[in-house]
Amino acid sequence: MQEPEPGDVDFDAALLLQGPFPTSPGSPCDIHFMDDRRVLLCEKKAMRDRGALERWAEKYPLNLNRIMLAEGVARDVSPPASVPAPFSPIERRTMQDQTLPGILLSELRAQPPLVHCITNFVAMNIAANVLLAAGASPAMVHAEEEAGEFAAIAGALTINIGTLSSSWLRGMEAAALAASQSGKPWVLDPVAHYATLFRRAAVDRLLELGPTVIRGNASEIIALAGGESRGQGVDSRDEVEQAEESARLLARTHGATVAVTGVVDFVTDGERTARIEGGSPLMPQVTALGCSLTCLVGAFTAIRPAAPFEATVAALATFAVAGEMAASRADGPGSFSPAFLDALAALDAPLLDRHARVRSA
Repeated sequence: MQEPEPGDVDFDAALLLQGPFPTSPGSPCDIHFMDDRRVLLCEKKAMRDRGALERWAEKYPLNLNRIMLAEGVARDVSPPASVPAPFSPIERRTMQDQTLPGILLSELRAQPPLVHCITNFVAMNIAANVLLAAGASPAMVHAEEEAGEFAAIAGALTINIGTLSSSWLRGMEAAALAASQSGKPWVLDPVAHYATLFRRAAVDRLLELGPTVIRGNASEIIALAGGESRGQGVDSRDEVEQAEESARLLARTHGATVAVTGVVDFVTDGERTARIEGGSPLMPQVTALGCSLTCLVGAFTAIRPAAPFEATVAALATFAVAGEMAASRADGPGSFSPAFLDALAALDAPLLDRHARVRSA
């Protein structure tokens, strides 16, 4: 969609939006951007009075701050004080490129990607179930004799070093090399890479093969960038905010999108940044949910291999919203796990875009 210049657009009605919401199917309006303001431009003759606008807003809820008529040229449209800060360039590109989380989720379910998951023993079952609930097709293939061949035919690859061994590492390297050579995105989850010399050497070798996305907790990302973390085993002892500069450094050094997950997730490609809120305090109490998130990131990158930043943000937003939904019906970690799968399976595009809390950082 071409971005209009201020003063060049003649229209009958405008809606000032609060959040990054797409127009609803069949609506008479399109989203445009003027002076970095969020403006919905409606077709001529579609809306001739305030009542018509209000009735349309009730039919297609968009979390409106204000409804206003515009006469002639849209030169003087100014947001009220209650409207949040204008969209950043990243948020505008995200909307214009049709990469809102709900759109990607719909595409994933319309054409389920085959996701090659090399993950740890603990995570295999829950990771496969998470991908199935989201609408993707998981394959847990790690043998060095076939990992490279399989990665070349999959839509995306994810590598998690949780239960590492020498033979698994050879399979990981073969898969990562094949994915890179065939232009397939792949995601690295450097689980507790700082814990032992073997794990540190393994991650160094995998980084040389050019991951598309790196996802880890704050301690893992800090240590991976060469900093001193307070991590203990697989558990993070650092806050996400402390890892943000490390994430930017990693992204620039390796040309990857980096996701730091925690209470509020942080995603960067070295230039653009985003924070994703949501989830539940119960999530860290369910083993391997984070590992499952890595696999879900892989599924979304398979849908948008040329847009790993947007795909990663969409995956994290999907996970966060499903976590909030599950927490509302769970009594503890035991009931949370099945509730999370149910919530993820029930999540659709409108619900996701309505509840996702994504903002530029």
